[in-house]
Amino acid sequence: MNDSYLYIIIALLPLAACMVVFQVNPYHALVIRGILGAVAAMVYAVLGAPDVALTEALVGTMLAITLYAVAVRSSLVMRLGLVKDEAIEADDEQHFGQLMDDLRTIFRKRQMRLELVPYPNTQALQRALMDKEVHATCVRREHADPDQVTSEDEKQFYHTAIRVKRIYEIMQSELASPATILSYVSTPDSGEEHK
Repeated sequence: MNDSYLYIIIALLPLAACMVVFQVNPYHALVIRGILGAVAAMVYAVLGAPDVALTEALVGTMLAITLYAVAVRSSLVMRLGLVKDEAIEADDEQHFGQLMDDLRTIFRKRQMRLELVPYPNTQALQRALMDKEVHATCVRREHADPDQVTSEDEKQFYHTAIRVKRIYEIMQSELASPATILSYVSTPDSGEEHK
């Protein structure tokens, strides 16, 4: 009897496990984890343990993948960089609070959290955006690039630069707050990241 197919199936187990461990994208890791569970269930079934194969298929694959998907989905965060300890006047504070409330509402609809990340100055903030530490930055308009501010933008108090195209599209279509100017900033490989 030729059992070479069994060795090939068993060899898929460590290969799939290594792929799960080294996967960067959590959604791809979920798919590979499902493949790993299915291969393990198939190995158990072929080796004559249908009860263990059924348990692996139900618990190790279906239940685990469902729980992992819920955990990954609930951990999505949009990181917004700000300059720490900026002097905010009472008028600006109201506009800033309204802007943050609007952003939280937009991202809550997508099961995302808004995390505010403070930086000591605008140079550190811009570096963080280019180094992909944050998804967007929000600075007072006088700290923004004057070339990007037009005469139509007199009422806006803040400038929000976004490096993730999908987040920019969402904010552009749904942000009702007139307190900020939105701009898309292209960074190297910015199209590959979708959070």
